[in-house]
Amino acid sequence: MKNDGFALITGASRGLGMAFARTLAQRHCNLVLVARSPEPLHAFANELRRAHPVSVLAIQRDLSTGGAGQVLAEQLSSGGIPIDLLVNNAGFGLRGEFRANSLPRQLEMLRLNNQAVVELTYSLLPGMLERGQKGIINVSSTAGFQPIPFASAYSATKAFLTTFSLALEQELRAAGVSVVTLCPGRLHKKQNGNAVQPVKEKWASIYQSPEQVVDEALRVLANGGGLSVPGALNKFSVFAQRLIPRKIVPRLVAKLSRA
Repeated sequence: MKNDGFALITGASRGLGMAFARTLAQRHCNLVLVARSPEPLHAFANELRRAHPVSVLAIQRDLSTGGAGQVLAEQLSSGGIPIDLLVNNAGFGLRGEFRANSLPRQLEMLRLNNQAVVELTYSLLPGMLERGQKGIINVSSTAGFQPIPFASAYSATKAFLTTFSLALEQELRAAGVSVVTLCPGRLHKKQNGNAVQPVKEKWASIYQSPEQVVDEALRVLANGGGLSVPGALNKFSVFAQRLIPRKIVPRLVAKLSRA
């Protein structure tokens, strides 16, 4: 296995994580792929090894368990796997009334969406700082820009991730580590293989492909990092919220959520 730097991608066996992995492999980056489900993870890793002249390390790990990020970082360090790019992509969302959703499941979401990101970033930063000119991409969401009734805990995790990431960007800028805060909106989902699930025409313009989002994130990374809200409509939505009194936003979102 080559020892000239790797990109670590969490949540790498589906969706945006797979898109990051494919794009980075095409750019001849060595990869560490992390996911909870072993079979799709290892199948995808084998696919990338066959298609591209890169080293691909697949690690099955559930990052929603406490301390999993630190354990993963220690495993990489002991194995001599240097990380040049950290893509904190793993996460999930819960919809429904806060009081109706399972508490253990909501706490699992907080650990995966927030705690694992903090653990991995903190644990891998010393090695990244030694190597210099490295990067972090934190995958947040446009959901982090407003409170969302019926997804209250989820939007709160993304609000945390967005503010954490934007603040970290300024802390690390002088140290040569570029941080991208990626806030996509709705993404096209695949039904099977490469078939894209159809979207109702009236909503088609607000959906983006994972590949478009990845290209935008890597463009921002190459330019030194910063906030990335892919898509003109998403950018407008985020801007427009600043013009609405904050106390009114949850009411409007609640009506849309029920619709």
